[in-house]
This record gives sequence, C-alpha cells and structure tokens, in this order.
Amino acid sequence: MSKFLSTLIVAGLLASSTAVVAGTETTDTTEATEATTEAVAIVVDEALALKGKKVFKKCKACHKVGEGAKNGVGPLLNGIYGAEMAANADFKYSKGMKARAEESATWTDENMREFLTSPKKYVTKTKMSFKGVKEKDMDAIIEFLKSVSM
Repeated sequence: MSKFLSTLIVAGLLASSTAVVAGTETTDTTEATEATTEAVAIVVDEALALKGKKVFKKCKACHKVGEGAKNGVGPLLNGIYGAEMAANADFKYSKGMKARAEESATWTDENMREFLTSPKKYVTKTKMSFKGVKEKDMDAIIEFLKSVSM
C-alpha cells in the first residue's frame, strides 16, 4: 500500500465514521471534529517497514504483534505508535515505565528512538533487558511499529 493510499484510508476513516465521544455515539460534526482532531494519520514507508519487520525478529522473544497476538514477557505492540505509554491494562509495567509514561504521554518517533537506543537509560529500572537497536536499524523498526499501529 502506498504512503498516499495509507494516508487516504486513515483520513477517510476519520472523515466518514460516526464519532464516539465520551462513550456515546454522535453525528454532530462539531463533536466529531473535536473527537478526531487529536488523531494523527500514520504514514508508513512500506519498504522501510518491511526491513523493520526483519529487525523485529530480535524483539519477538518478548514482544508480539499481529492478529491474535498477546502480551508476553513484554507488552503486545499492536497499535503502539501514537498510543499512550504504559497503557496496556493487561500488562504489568515496571514502576520506571509508569513514571516515564506520566512525563512523556504518547509514543512518537522521538521518544521511541530514545527508548530503543537504550531502554535502561530512557526508563530507569525498566524490566526490559534489551541493549538497544543499532542506529542503522532505527528508522526501519520505528516504521515497522507504525505499520502495526494502523
């Protein structure tokens, strides 16, 4: 799927869907606009995401993605990009990750890059023992995580 088509699909879904605001369905366009204003279209470079899928193999021991995936040693990563940090209610995060979540709010390119470079530096007392992603693989793994967040 092209970048344009990915963006078009996300934009179309935002524009054509009935908004759900505070748990109640609405057709009021003002409320719908307010509800979707915070949503950001995720644009994915497919070639880079494919490379990232290969890089993700080293993450599979702890993290899962895809249909039917569940939490493992680490949390499920479906929908992680743009999501609130430490928000998976079915996963027990470290105190360090919960504290970092209060500071950083959502997963973005910038904080994913910082975390994946050195998890223990970004989150003190994290349970994640991974040493970090090599700089040459960073864009690819982030692009892959975006692709599983659409």
